[in-house]
Amino acid sequence: MSFLSDYLRHKRDCQYKRAERQKRISTLGPEYHTALSDKDLDTINKPIVDLVSGIQSNAISPLSVLRTYGKIAVRAHFKTNCLTEVLISAAEDSLKNSQDINLQGPLAGIPVSLKDTIIVGGFDTTVGYSSFVGNKADNPRDGPMVRLLKDAGAVPYVKTNLPISLLSYESTNDVWGRCTNPYNKAYSPGGSTGGESALLACGGRIGIGSDVAGSVRVPAHFSGCYSLRCATGRWPKAGILTSMPGQEGVPSVYSPMARTLDDLSYFARAVIGMKPWKYDHSVHPLAWRDEVVEEFEDKGRRLKVGVLRTDRVVDPSPACKRALETVEEALRREGHEIVDMDDAPDMFEALRMGALLLNADGGWWFNSYRRFGEWLDTGASLLSFGKWPSIVRYLSYLWVRYVRGDNLWAELVKQTRPISAVENWGEVKKREAYRAEWFEYWNRKQFDVLISPPNALPAIPHDASKDTFSNCGYCFLFNLLDYTAGVVPVTHVDSALDKLPSTFNHRKLNGIAARAYKYYDAERMHGLPVGVQVIGRRLEEEKVLAVMKRVEDALGEDKYKLLDPKLLDNVVD
Repeated sequence: MSFLSDYLRHKRDCQYKRAERQKRISTLGPEYHTALSDKDLDTINKPIVDLVSGIQSNAISPLSVLRTYGKIAVRAHFKTNCLTEVLISAAEDSLKNSQDINLQGPLAGIPVSLKDTIIVGGFDTTVGYSSFVGNKADNPRDGPMVRLLKDAGAVPYVKTNLPISLLSYESTNDVWGRCTNPYNKAYSPGGSTGGESALLACGGRIGIGSDVAGSVRVPAHFSGCYSLRCATGRWPKAGILTSMPGQEGVPSVYSPMARTLDDLSYFARAVIGMKPWKYDHSVHPLAWRDEVVEEFEDKGRRLKVGVLRTDRVVDPSPACKRALETVEEALRREGHEIVDMDDAPDMFEALRMGALLLNADGGWWFNSYRRFGEWLDTGASLLSFGKWPSIVRYLSYLWVRYVRGDNLWAELVKQTRPISAVENWGEVKKREAYRAEWFEYWNRKQFDVLISPPNALPAIPHDASKDTFSNCGYCFLFNLLDYTAGVVPVTHVDSALDKLPSTFNHRKLNGIAARAYKYYDAERMHGLPVGVQVIGRRLEEEKVLAVMKRVEDALGEDKYKLLDPKLLDNVVD
């Protein structure tokens, strides 16, 4: 009977939160439900530094800016189901009463969207779990990250969708529903920060997500926006809830996302300029280094760029390969030195080790918050395989390795299990040795930065995570190494240019690649965004952002064309 009551509570709480969200949207003033005006478009396209200075000098009304981005959020939500908690009315009250928000700060009046995991006082932080509904009573005040944002002048106005496990490249849960890609509703916007990427692609300004295996970078790649995965200790993370408390084998980091590169760079500098180590004990007291930005933005500075063409597990699809080659050729034209990385350390070892460390509890924690009957992403469900009896897991391993003849997939099946503290310590020891191997490799090659695909595929169809979950090595590697990495959108899938060659043979692929390539279809994917990843070493946020700008400048007229917010005027609920 307890299972039944648990399920009924689950359904009731899901219905309650969706109804609450709808009421908050429908009761907004009429100004949020009209078409985008020329003034709105001017606000959206105005450089962030001009918006901030205009608000600081009272030349621009922060309420007007909020209403523009509130209007964008409402339309983006109708198009993609990207929102969870709608904070717009509370944000209006704060601005009208001059409460909490510092309108002389470096982010004065700039609306900021937040991944649903971030605690905003007086609102639930569900992380997509129905068992978390009502937890605003436990968090009556803003968490440290939100306090910093408000002290900087930013205006939190919405929270955004995600998967409950935080371990998926999709963003769906029972509480809030499925978030879709703004370019094609049949595809994912990415995960686990997919609601953010969908909103930003539709015209949002700046946002914050988290990244443990590519969770701000893959959404930027799937949806066509910009993101930066900061190294641990550079960006604050206090004041959040998670599905994996205590997981430190591959630490999760919070990091900025934005619609444009200029906004991303400004946002990162502004937050670090607020001395986040005074808000969060885990942040290093490392000030923003303008001299590094100037060094690497200098057009006379010739860069040595390593090109990571494949992770040797799943080769990049034609669309992702073309995007990487487009950036490579643009950098060559600028005179930069391009170096192939055929001799890089074994990336499958990073995937194997990272998967074991990240899921060292066998999926116990993220499953512990689920109620009976609560939906779980198909990819994350594979991690729950660790709860099965050891004999079942071992027989599965034997079948994949010796019957299917797939050593790579078999090794991942073998690693999907809970491990002891002794084994965990042993894997951390291996992790540190692997990090040292990469450290020596980079020193030997004397790279400035690396470039790579963010993923082997563009956006995946809904519910494809079960087959594409392990297709994460291009991003996951740099979580394991704790390197700074950003994503620049570069192009769109072209049905004519990006078809698989006639000689392509699925049967020659390893099991991981074969499962992923089931979903690659250039015709169906036509028009989806494709990005490229720019990678530095630990705590090199300034350098990576500067080189991202060099990349975009080198692309010139071929620079990525953002989604036109005016298209949202045709969207109805």
